[in-house]
Amino acid sequence: MSRLFDAYVMVDWSAASKPTTGPDSIWIGVLKKNVRFQLAFEAHNPPTRAEALALLEKTIGDLQRRNDRILLGFDFPLGFPAGTAAALKLKGDAWSAMLDFVTAEMRDKPDNTNNRFQVGAKMNRLMTDSAFPFWGAPAKDAQTMLAVKRPRDHGPGDLPEFRMTEQATKGTSSIWKLYYQGSVGGQALTGMPVVKKLKTKFGDAMRLWPFETGWKTLTLPDLDGVSVVAAEIYPSLYATKATANEVKDAVQVRAAAEYFAALDEKGRLGAVFAPKKAYEGHADIVTQEEGWILGA
Repeated sequence: MSRLFDAYVMVDWSAASKPTTGPDSIWIGVLKKNVRFQLAFEAHNPPTRAEALALLEKTIGDLQRRNDRILLGFDFPLGFPAGTAAALKLKGDAWSAMLDFVTAEMRDKPDNTNNRFQVGAKMNRLMTDSAFPFWGAPAKDAQTMLAVKRPRDHGPGDLPEFRMTEQATKGTSSIWKLYYQGSVGGQALTGMPVVKKLKTKFGDAMRLWPFETGWKTLTLPDLDGVSVVAAEIYPSLYATKATANEVKDAVQVRAAAEYFAALDEKGRLGAVFAPKKAYEGHADIVTQEEGWILGA
């Protein structure tokens, strides 16, 4: 039984505003074949997002030269709740327009200094002309259109607090949360431009699931000419035990890589790219705007 992928690259992201290593920083786990054609794991801990991007470009390029197909996982959303692109009056495919918009607005310097709070405030102004739905910032970054704390609950007529995939997954945070523990919004705003840059560099050889692949069981013919499939992951879904002195974030990327590799070995990974029956009727929302967490 042939594998869909030869290598599994998993990314635990960080929106840190200064170079950071160790716990709560960027970890990139790479599970690839060694000289004996056995899968072997290595972990990398780049201190900045710029270095993480460079490492991902090199890793993907090296694996492509070996003719390896890569499953590339990111632990942040690749899409926004349904209606976000329309609220911003963006044209074209919602997921692609949002990726372009965030990439154009974000300023992320080589030392990790970034403007994510200003971007969140601008998006609030454009969407609701108030400090909503994005929230959360240090006091020094608070402004008219972005509050330190959550200003109110989501109500009828508001953009959804959660995407459909988050409603189906326990323990996830909302993309509108820009600061504090589990600041998914900060990770998405700083991470989506990296995905866009990788997509620009590798072109049609890289496909974003489920937007460019369809929300369906993937087979080898579906991946003809494709060397990278990028997907959103949620590391807490793939629990494993830590080895001695292993940082939690490193454990999570290792667990995710090993989880998908094990499914692939059994010929069961392709089905994970398809929706569960309860969600089959929502394919348009998922594939055109919101995306989905792989394995949720």
